[in-house]
Amino acid sequence: MSRSVPADDGLLPPLTRALFFPVTPFDEHDRVDEDVLARHVADGVEAGAGATFVACGTGEFHALSVDEYRTVVRAGIDAARRTRRVGRLTAAVAGVGGPVGHARQCARLAQDAGAEALLVMPPYLVAAPQSGIVRYVEAVAEATDLPLIAYHRANARLTEESVLRLLDSPQVAGIKDGVGDVALMQRFVLAARRLGRDDVQFFNGLLTAESSQLAYRAIGVPLYSSATFAMAPTIANAFYDAYMTDDATTQQELLDGFFTPLVRLRDETPGFAVSLIKAGLRLRGMPVGSVRAPLVDPSPAQAAALARILARGEEIAA
Repeated sequence: MSRSVPADDGLLPPLTRALFFPVTPFDEHDRVDEDVLARHVADGVEAGAGATFVACGTGEFHALSVDEYRTVVRAGIDAARRTRRVGRLTAAVAGVGGPVGHARQCARLAQDAGAEALLVMPPYLVAAPQSGIVRYVEAVAEATDLPLIAYHRANARLTEESVLRLLDSPQVAGIKDGVGDVALMQRFVLAARRLGRDDVQFFNGLLTAESSQLAYRAIGVPLYSSATFAMAPTIANAFYDAYMTDDATTQQELLDGFFTPLVRLRDETPGFAVSLIKAGLRLRGMPVGSVRAPLVDPSPAQAAALARILARGEEIAA
């Protein structure tokens, strides 16, 4: 199966800057709003996103039908490619996961839509031995020739031995960490280097990753996903620039004044890692709609707290 948008040598293009995870907008009838999604993605690319990851966790992949997934991936990737800025946006990536048949179908749809790589999220519900988790990623790989990023989290926690098995395939070009075991992640990085897989890209995918990124950079993981970028790119870019220039003062101000209060609010209710991002976009006038069940929207008091946190973040960023 030929790739719609080829990557150099079939590998994941080098990722840079903040990694952008757009939400999936729903209209007043709970339908995917393609126009709002296209505007949301274009705004993120214009704001300097290093890569766009559509229909992933922040995009409520878990809540999309296959037809809706097709719509989201096509509209999101088309918008990213139309708005692409040379030297900034390096890749348009789509999420796949859940039941293996669903994941394989989504992988084919994403490739047809022009995705340049896939983020392989955990399988649905079931716990499995390491051999099964590896086989799950391999099953997705058999459905596409796109580069894959394995998501190490939840019921898809990998061991060093499993990472070595996955990296036998040049198609596995990245590992995203959602577990937070820094020592284990360092072993993954070292294992890839021993294999000569300097092309493999690792990134911090913890919730509100800015809060932990300094620790990840110390073990050779310079990349991180930024949910904040989806709702407040000015704040996310201010942190990224301070991070890249070792501006410890600005980093500390943003961590103390914005990211830590945001984490406290996020931890009040399960699922707020997504719900708050949508709420933040609504506060800024982007009609992205509500989250779908089982997630819930913030209460009015929580939305007001978010507005105050965002205002403080913008003040520091300015």
